[in-house]
Amino acid sequence: MEQTHRVEELIAPSLEALGFELVRVRYGGSGRPTLQIMIERRDHEPMTVDDCATASKSISALFDVEDPIGGAYNLEVSSPGLDRPLTRISDFERFAGFHAKIEMTAPIDGRTRLRGQVLGVENGKVRISANEGSAVVPFETIKKAKLILTNELISAAESQKRI
Repeated sequence: MEQTHRVEELIAPSLEALGFELVRVRYGGSGRPTLQIMIERRDHEPMTVDDCATASKSISALFDVEDPIGGAYNLEVSSPGLDRPLTRISDFERFAGFHAKIEMTAPIDGRTRLRGQVLGVENGKVRISANEGSAVVPFETIKKAKLILTNELISAAESQKRI
């Protein structure tokens, strides 16, 4: 976890200067580990292969100067895709109306996993309408969350509406 936080701090300013936002950094895997850096354009236009290549070159140059990982690993720079992870509170605002899966570190009404429509954010808490009823989840208790691929999400992406 410490390594990924260090990577985030190192690369975020450079990515922002290039017009990208950092979505997630993950490190791991068996054999030769992979450092996965997921980014999106700040203007929320679709990512291109050239965007990923530009970001990868910038990140590689930073890592040549300061190696935050040490040892051999594979660097993977990618876009979040349609069924993207929701890692920032702004993601829950942006994707209100779409369906998501949320895993929490602490139970809410006896549940640590929710699946339903994201209703938005209120006072730092994510509101979600699940089959079991609505829930309000403190953002800091969200361990993992991602959008669920639905026809509505695909249609929105095709029309570039909110995606």
